[in-house]
Amino acid sequence: MRLDYETLVSLRKHHPAWRLLRSDHAELIASFLFKAFIVPNLRVIPAFDLSEALEDHLFILRQQGGETLFPKTAADYLNDWAEPDKGWLRKFYRPGTDEPQFDLTPATEKAIAWFDQLSERTFVGTESRLLTLVDLLRQMSDGSEIDPTKRLMELERRKADIDGEIARINSGELPMLDDTAIRDRFQQFSQIARDLLADFREVEYNFRQLDRRVREKIALWEGSKGDLIEDIMGQRDAIGDSDQGRSFRAFWDFLLSGTRQEELSRLLETVLGLSAVASLQPDPRMRRIHHDWLEAGEHTQRTVAQLSQQLRRFLDDQAFLENRRIMEILRALESKALEFRDVKCPQVMMDIDEVSVQVELPMERPLHVPSLKTRIEMEHIEVGQAQCDAGLLFEQVRIDRGRLKRHLLKMLQTRQQVSMRELVETQPLEQGLTELVAYLQLGMESFTLLQDDTVIETIEWSAWSSEGERVLKVARMPRMIFIK
Repeated sequence: MRLDYETLVSLRKHHPAWRLLRSDHAELIASFLFKAFIVPNLRVIPAFDLSEALEDHLFILRQQGGETLFPKTAADYLNDWAEPDKGWLRKFYRPGTDEPQFDLTPATEKAIAWFDQLSERTFVGTESRLLTLVDLLRQMSDGSEIDPTKRLMELERRKADIDGEIARINSGELPMLDDTAIRDRFQQFSQIARDLLADFREVEYNFRQLDRRVREKIALWEGSKGDLIEDIMGQRDAIGDSDQGRSFRAFWDFLLSGTRQEELSRLLETVLGLSAVASLQPDPRMRRIHHDWLEAGEHTQRTVAQLSQQLRRFLDDQAFLENRRIMEILRALESKALEFRDVKCPQVMMDIDEVSVQVELPMERPLHVPSLKTRIEMEHIEVGQAQCDAGLLFEQVRIDRGRLKRHLLKMLQTRQQVSMRELVETQPLEQGLTELVAYLQLGMESFTLLQDDTVIETIEWSAWSSEGERVLKVARMPRMIFIK
């Protein structure tokens, strides 16, 4: 990016990181968010927990600077930081929950990282970075070489260097890194490890932006559905096949290897045990930095999967609406055809509205006629004698179908299908076989009900016997599956 005058003016006005640096409460925001999100490597924090942590943080600051310092409540500050014109926190709701969640934005993490770089460093190494640059150039050059002869020559050269190093070690010559070189390389490792954690949040943010652009294209698309899917999805999923998606998948596959994790743990234990590294007083989190990578990567992986699933559901909904409209038109045509099936020569083939204007004058309307009130004469009602047993009225069984439907909808909120046995296990039958039959009727009327004859399920419930004892009753039936 070119840092010309116009670009910097635009960044100063619109970039959240620059707005954070210019904020009157930049010290409060950066210190609290660093403590809440970056130090423990948390990706999502519920609003209640984050508000309590900010209240404690504000209490300590007010004890030091006075009660008038930071007068607003913690919840007000969090909501203010999550406003679109600030953009320092992302406030959202997870599927299936009604409590807001907060996450740090990539711009805020960049601003906090810039604050961290302002502190003076007692040691600045350059050798390890130069070696890293040379190694990257060598990887790009070798990886893009298409001539097999040149590749073999390069491999032979590496083989000769390795054989020479093995011969020197066998002869007793053991080259070692001095303390300066070790500190140089460990400092670079620490910086890259922290940057990698910050990159995860930016990768997730870019995935969300990509998903938003795809949804906008779907909403404004005017062509056919096939062209839309070909334009968006391509060979595979649009999100997973992006550059960041492929890069993240390669990193994830590398990190998920059990051998790689054991190797990283062993190397970290060895390096952190060196006296040259211990003199730098490294961050204790470095000992488990690969576990932090796994946690951050797993959160990003779940986000990508959730966005892909929502995108597929969005396309499925669009297809359902299109197919539904088509079926309505076809049914209307079929019904019209059936009306004229037995008519040999229909007199009227099509109806059209009249072309003349129907005029209704205000004075042609009838006047208001008050309605007559019905007179009811009160007479004395005599008590009669019942000719039937009134106790039968209290023995009627009524099934609350609304309660059953609410329970079924609640079970289908987090899954695509549920069986009859699962319904009964989560909410036992209160009215026995009658309630079981009501479930089946409800499934045929309001849901899709499938019957699997290959599996026989046992449904149990308790009921009162004629002797007044509690007994267990059992019904055996094929597996019934309710589908949303």
